[in-house]
Amino acid sequence: MTLKRSPMPRTGILSASSFQRTKAVEPKVRTRKCALKSCRKPFVPRSMTHKTCSIDCSVVFVEQEKALKLRRERQAGLQALKSRADHAKEAQTAMNAWVRYRDRLDGCISCDKGPDWQGQWHASHFISVGACQTTRFDPANLHKACSICNNHLSGNIRAYRPRLVAKIGQAEVDRLESWHEPRKFTVDELKAIKAHYVAALKQLKEQS
Repeated sequence: MTLKRSPMPRTGILSASSFQRTKAVEPKVRTRKCALKSCRKPFVPRSMTHKTCSIDCSVVFVEQEKALKLRRERQAGLQALKSRADHAKEAQTAMNAWVRYRDRLDGCISCDKGPDWQGQWHASHFISVGACQTTRFDPANLHKACSICNNHLSGNIRAYRPRLVAKIGQAEVDRLESWHEPRKFTVDELKAIKAHYVAALKQLKEQS
């Protein structure tokens, strides 16, 4: 009995390029900038929490972080101690700054002093805060006035009113002088008013 040899599988001819070694891909080294603002030098971090390029930078950065945390805690404590009156004062200050800039091209609402007067300018209420809290933050109720009229003449209302009518119209003046439902602003409302006028002043300056 004659045994037959199984045919060898044909693998084909391998080209020379098949034997060329592929170059190993080197891993990309990721760097980050030193967290210390006065340094910002690029370095290779050892871990996700590695923030600074050197021990010296690390010492300074940690001290700065401690100081920042302490300052934030102190500010939070001061905020917690603020009364509603404190928040009302801050809101009024922010609005007054907006009013003075809104009326920067105007003279005094209560006298003949022009915008080039070199004294101190105020934001003067037509309806006083003591007379009506509801209109305290009404933009139609506050206008630029000289410190003399506002402080020493209690707003100089007799001269204020006809000039205000000419500026905003009789209907708006009648609205301000009408009866208003008594209102007591909450702390959150006062914070919102302050934020609103800070942002409004910034926008007004950017547009001018």
